[in-house]
Amino acid sequence: MSKIDKVEVVVLDIPTIRGHVLSMATMRMQTAVLVRVLFSDGSEGLGEGTTIGGISYCPESPESIASVIETYIAPALEGRDGDRVNEAIQLIAKTVKGNFIAKSAVEGALWDGLGKRLGVPVSQLFGGVVRSSLPAAWTLASGNSDTDIAEAHEMIETGRHNIFKLKIGKRSVRDDVAHVARIKNAVGDDVSIRVDVNQAWNLQEARWGLKGLQDAGCELVEQPVEARYVRDMAELTAGYEIAVMADEVLNGPEDALRVVAARSADVLAVKVAQSGGLKRASEVIAIGEAAGLGLYAGTMLETGLSTAAALQLFSTVDKLSWGTELFGPLLLVEDILAEPLIYEDYQVKVPSGPGFGVALDPDKIEKFRRDGSKFTRAVNRA
Repeated sequence: MSKIDKVEVVVLDIPTIRGHVLSMATMRMQTAVLVRVLFSDGSEGLGEGTTIGGISYCPESPESIASVIETYIAPALEGRDGDRVNEAIQLIAKTVKGNFIAKSAVEGALWDGLGKRLGVPVSQLFGGVVRSSLPAAWTLASGNSDTDIAEAHEMIETGRHNIFKLKIGKRSVRDDVAHVARIKNAVGDDVSIRVDVNQAWNLQEARWGLKGLQDAGCELVEQPVEARYVRDMAELTAGYEIAVMADEVLNGPEDALRVVAARSADVLAVKVAQSGGLKRASEVIAIGEAAGLGLYAGTMLETGLSTAAALQLFSTVDKLSWGTELFGPLLLVEDILAEPLIYEDYQVKVPSGPGFGVALDPDKIEKFRRDGSKFTRAVNRA
């Protein structure tokens, strides 16, 4: 038995390569909460909890994630059997309500540690991979049409991305539709264009918006109205040919069941952190598959660590019809992995090593760590 000796937390503040404009905030820095679980046999596991735009996106902030882990989850887990991940998940659920991202960060470290001790990728613990690479979309979110068009052309020409999601919702519906139409016309029919409204529209705006986006050649619109308006989402899903994707409404399998029962989406944006961890995300995937909905691997704009964790899970999915958005590390000025993930031929490769298949760069951790972070020693290369 490998007991959980200690759960450590460090907070990183990493600048982004450009402003990332969302309907509720403009990101110029990403804050990641890294978790390190030390086990009695000398092994370790790494996890990450990251949100978008501080606390403007969801109820959790980097500070709350770190506090919940250190104050409540760590004391409950220390001394427990580290190999019994499902038991730990149940204990965490009883100890802490909500706080899905904090739970996901610790659970991820437990899966990573178990995979390393067994000498297998975490994907093997979920049945094994069905593909070694996944299509990766890039988000155009500068807020400027000319800048976004230039960025898109560069991504296409270098073979990095040919699927683009546009962040809209900060301007009028008319202006947003014109922005999307201009970019779609510039990149052509061979390139997929989707949008994310991040809940910014009311129902009437969404009706006009979906019609305009559909006419402009946009393929998918993500969470156009507030997550609580399930009936509005159902109306929009039934009323237009453009695919409607649920995102912020999804915090685990219970929410996925509600979306399916209400027929309030064509596609589920499955995010590991937002679901509460890899296990709950796998359950959301199973519900979407059973209901015949499309699946999309979403991101909280994590570092390479959580991106690798997501790749381990989504590489086991049979039909990922809308691909992935696992580009988070590319938005940061520097990668914190010892060996960055590989993006080429419009795909991102799934790491094949034990656990999540990646290791942290201790120099980068030291460079970006926030004062007062609680790692007791430097993060080692696994």
